[in-house]
Amino acid sequence: MANPEYWYNTKTGEVEKGRQSGWTDLMGPYPTEEEARNALTTAAKRNEAFESEEEAWEEDWED
Repeated sequence: MANPEYWYNTKTGEVEKGRQSGWTDLMGPYPTEEEARNALTTAAKRNEAFESEEEAWEEDWED
């Protein structure tokens, strides 16, 4: 039996076991319910890291 996938529904704020909603409202898949529950925090951390890397790249480019 395959491991279930968990999705975070951005519209309802709920975690779904298996994809139950349309793609436009989902983030995932995640291997655990906890990871899906933390989807927004994970995305925010990734965005911060990306922005920092982009700023560093732009500074290097200007030198």
